[in-house]
Amino acid sequence: MNGHEHHEHEHEHEHEHRSEAPESLDAGSQALAEALGSSFTIIKIVMVIMFFLFLGSGFFTVGPQEKAVKLRFGKPVGMGEKALLGAGLHWAFPYPIDEVVRIPISQIQTVTSDNGFYFTTPEQELSGEETGGGMDLDPRIDSSLLTSDTNIIHVRATLSYHVTDPLRYTFEFSDASNAVRNALDNALLYTAAKFSADDALINAQAQFQDAVQERAVTMIDEENLGVFVDNCYVESKPPRQLADIFNQVLIARENRSKTVNEAVSYANQITNSAIATAASIINQAQSAKFNYVTNLVASAQQFNDILPYYRQDPSLFMQQTFVQMVGSALTNVQDKWYLPQRADGKPRELRLLLNREPPGTNGLNF
Repeated sequence: MNGHEHHEHEHEHEHEHRSEAPESLDAGSQALAEALGSSFTIIKIVMVIMFFLFLGSGFFTVGPQEKAVKLRFGKPVGMGEKALLGAGLHWAFPYPIDEVVRIPISQIQTVTSDNGFYFTTPEQELSGEETGGGMDLDPRIDSSLLTSDTNIIHVRATLSYHVTDPLRYTFEFSDASNAVRNALDNALLYTAAKFSADDALINAQAQFQDAVQERAVTMIDEENLGVFVDNCYVESKPPRQLADIFNQVLIARENRSKTVNEAVSYANQITNSAIATAASIINQAQSAKFNYVTNLVASAQQFNDILPYYRQDPSLFMQQTFVQMVGSALTNVQDKWYLPQRADGKPRELRLLLNREPPGTNGLNF
């Protein structure tokens, strides 16, 4: 093979390699393009699914005892009452576009004021255990209220309320429940200064509690917090250092009340018995009066009936009356003796001999 032929052979071999390379390159590019196309399709499907999941996550439910407000970029969607969402299923853009604020309207909420109470642990609250306060109050942990007679007492209160104006309660105040508690704190301080220690603790507990609630309601209405007060429970106690003395006072008051009640009960019993006796005596007197008057009227009528017969012949009337009387008397006697009139007109003398033991014969002597 000469040089020219050798060169042509190499040229043909190179041409074959060049023709095979584009074919291999086209197959790889096509496979890569198909793989990328499939990946893009999957990504699109995933994105569509995620988009629908994103939209679906915006559904929420409002309960029957609450309202909801939809905030879009921090501002309520709608104005006034239209911004309130009622019970049922609703939709909003997911966070951070929209935010749903739930507002309980019929649920009873409570706040507690213990600014005038001594320190207790949660365990002591659950067990109801009373701990000694030592000789003095610890101002770092113990609180108290000053009464009108310059004494101190421990008072705490729990106020129950429900929301009546959800928009104002939620958006007009940074923490409306804290404002309610501040009103309760003020009510305790104000009312304690109006009552004496004995009245707040013993004599007028109910009035003290009512006064605290009335003051709290006044403060809440002045601030227009958008709530309605349902109930206020006030617990008042003497200083723990004087608990024994107050217990003795309570015992003495109970004994006094018991004695007074017993005396009042005895007085009522005696009074009722006297009233009953007086009524019985009056009834008997009226009955006797009625019987006496009735008998007297009957006797007068009888006398008026026989008076004409007496006037016609008094002697005959007297004999007839005597016979009637003697006849009724003799009817009931066992033995009868007749004393005939003496011839000389003198009355006969009748002597009776009464012995301790009756004699065998009749002891009558004429």
